[in-house]
Amino acid sequence: MKVVVTGGAGYIGAELCAALAKDERVSELVIYDLLDRGHFGVFMGPKLGKTKVRFVQGDVLDSRRLLQELAGSDMVYHLAAKVTTPFADAGHSQFEQVNHWGTAEVVYAIEEVAPKARVVYLSSASVYGQDTGSAQSNVKPSPRSAYGHSKLRGEAHMERLGDHQQVCILRSANVHGHGRCMRFDAVINRFVFQAHFQGRITVRGSGEQRRPFIHVHAVVHTLASLLGPNELAGTYDLVERDWSVVEIVEALRGPYPETELLFIDQHLDLLSMQVQRDERLASIQPLRAATLEQDLRELGAKFAW
Repeated sequence: MKVVVTGGAGYIGAELCAALAKDERVSELVIYDLLDRGHFGVFMGPKLGKTKVRFVQGDVLDSRRLLQELAGSDMVYHLAAKVTTPFADAGHSQFEQVNHWGTAEVVYAIEEVAPKARVVYLSSASVYGQDTGSAQSNVKPSPRSAYGHSKLRGEAHMERLGDHQQVCILRSANVHGHGRCMRFDAVINRFVFQAHFQGRITVRGSGEQRRPFIHVHAVVHTLASLLGPNELAGTYDLVERDWSVVEIVEALRGPYPETELLFIDQHLDLLSMQVQRDERLASIQPLRAATLEQDLRELGAKFAW
């Protein structure tokens, strides 16, 4: 089976590629990534198997290269994206180019050279926008950020592809946890870093704002499980739990009881969102037993000192 992972050198992609490389069903694994974030962790660590793993430094806006590399694919994971924090608004044109038009290019290439491939598109729960209750995939999206808008527009291209191929769209929550290509711009990973090395956490707003979260290992497990025979198609929410910022801070008091808290911009009414765990994914996304505090301790234990 030939598998292509766009964004395969990213936070999630690197962990997914490590899992896929161990799968005997995969005969060829193409890691397609521009390396624009400067993450090289995918090239380090346990051997992935040189005979079947191939890296391509490519842009999702490069139509010709996509046609070459996607040709004959049996499975395509489209993870490549311009990513910052889920409610980000800066860099609108970059979000639009990569997340919208880049996805359009991937869809075009799949239609042309991999018409039988199954496709998984990692979208984002940010397409829902601000929510005072609990959003679900049958709720009409209303993104409030440039990032959310661009991911939703990418979904539209994937839905068109889904008219004649099996396409699974996963709206991922905020991802946290240790990986070989770490990101520290999202709240949980950033808080653990601040508490561990600086002894102080900076909280914007009241801290009552909520976010949906999922551990990177849970994301990878779900994505890798889709490699096997399944009938999953359409749009799903990839979520474990939601927490408020204050709840995360309280959990951090376990491993870091002396941490100082600094609240800034407390007058701001920051965006809040809750998304329910999607029970339709229960067979491939088992609920982990680990508590939030256990996850925080695990990440902190990975630091060099």
